[in-house]
Amino acid sequence: METIQVKYFHDDMEELCYVAGKSDWIDLRTAEEVTLKAGEFRLIPLGIAIALPEGYEAHLVPRSSTFKNYGILQTNSMGVVDYSYRGDGDEWKMPVYATRDTTIEKGARICQFRIMKNQPVLNFVRVDHLEDEDRGGFGSTGKK
Repeated sequence: METIQVKYFHDDMEELCYVAGKSDWIDLRTAEEVTLKAGEFRLIPLGIAIALPEGYEAHLVPRSSTFKNYGILQTNSMGVVDYSYRGDGDEWKMPVYATRDTTIEKGARICQFRIMKNQPVLNFVRVDHLEDEDRGGFGSTGKK
């Protein structure tokens, strides 16, 4: 088991934890109340900085209820936090775009993350044909 250092920017922030038996993704909460107007962009502070272990990165995505509850979209679809973003002041933030006027209360669970090993170094080789059977392209179930 890896041990990971987490800095909390506010004493009243809930500590990170797994939701027992539900998922291996970890919820993140807003560090302050945020009010947005429709069409507004904002980096929402999440109140933590994490020293990821070397060779790992974090993937950050919205929770499934975030758009329904708040009308916000994560502007980069999925955030990637790499090993080098691990300083004392490197607070994680979620870049969002508001589709409607909204207020997100402090402590609201708006996104989630998981920590993954970095992709190994790969060697790409150009070929004229691939060996496996053609499944029919994008959106195909594999049935002809």
